[in-house]
Amino acid sequence: MRRLSASVRRMDPEKIKLLIEAMTASDLAEMEFSEGGWSLRLVRRRHESVEPQPTSPKSISRSRRLVEKPAAAPDRARDDQILSPTFGAVYLRPSPDAPEFVTPGKQVAAGDILCVVEAMKVFNEVRATRDGVIATVLVASGDEVEAGQLLMRFA
Repeated sequence: MRRLSASVRRMDPEKIKLLIEAMTASDLAEMEFSEGGWSLRLVRRRHESVEPQPTSPKSISRSRRLVEKPAAAPDRARDDQILSPTFGAVYLRPSPDAPEFVTPGKQVAAGDILCVVEAMKVFNEVRATRDGVIATVLVASGDEVEAGQLLMRFA
């Protein structure tokens, strides 16, 4: 193991936390930061599975990891899939007493809001990328989701 010289400072854990929070609140796929002889690189992993997976705050934390190698380019979503843009809590209605944005069998137009994903008090609208009919909704309001997780499918 290599010893660091006295001129190299430790990276501030609070600064690391702020950088992680800034990345999760954005749609960045990668972020790199250097200071005092240290480099920190954050890469948001994309999940290749198309089946919904149960998530928890622990699994969300694992999805934000430090890596030493560049990540592979994320796969393009299939045209019939609606994926979460970020990790957070998904909501299928604009407010608790309002009707759901969409339900299975509903016709939608490109640009229609399908649901929102809340990450750190920021509500990210998930919009239809094309005209079509929603075949399935694979999450429930309030579920924790990960970036790239399958939320819905077009028919």
